[in-house]
Amino acid sequence: MSFDLIVMGASVGGFHALKTVLGSVPKDFSLPIVAVQHRGPEEPEIVASLLSGCVALPVVEVEDKQELSPGHIFLGPANYHLLIDGSHIALSTEAPVLHARPSIDVLFESAADCCGEATVGVLLTTMSRDGIAGLKRIRECGGFTVLPAPAPESRFMQESSFDSVVADKILPLENIGSFLVDLAAGRQRMRA
Repeated sequence: MSFDLIVMGASVGGFHALKTVLGSVPKDFSLPIVAVQHRGPEEPEIVASLLSGCVALPVVEVEDKQELSPGHIFLGPANYHLLIDGSHIALSTEAPVLHARPSIDVLFESAADCCGEATVGVLLTTMSRDGIAGLKRIRECGGFTVLPAPAPESRFMQESSFDSVVADKILPLENIGSFLVDLAAGRQRMRA
């Protein structure tokens, strides 16, 4: 099976997780990565520039109807939901979901509905359970799901948050990026 898209979500405080995973993805990576992180609407739009200094791929802060292109990280702006719409990303100001806009669930569910089994979903951190329903939707549509192994010291990755989620792969945070590289290249087994 080949994949067309990786979607990734992190809650407030998840910048370290994004940086850790995306920092190990090489500049010749072949898939687009669309990521959202919970942020307040008043927060300055500096996450993209901070992330750019830590990763090899170009980081693009999404604009409405942005075209997806391989080898780029598309980062959602504060106070907008991201939806995958064919080969584009749409922005939405619909109501917050689980008190969040951007919502991880909105991104994941739209990716699952649009790309089905060609979707890889990675939920890095969650505090409000945002992303869990979306991860389930990706799996229901035949996509591949990845979770980090909960670190005992992390308040953002409570094991109880994932009790109802069956992921295809659970890995230490620092191993997820290299796993995604191998998965995109077809060097990993899909499911046991």
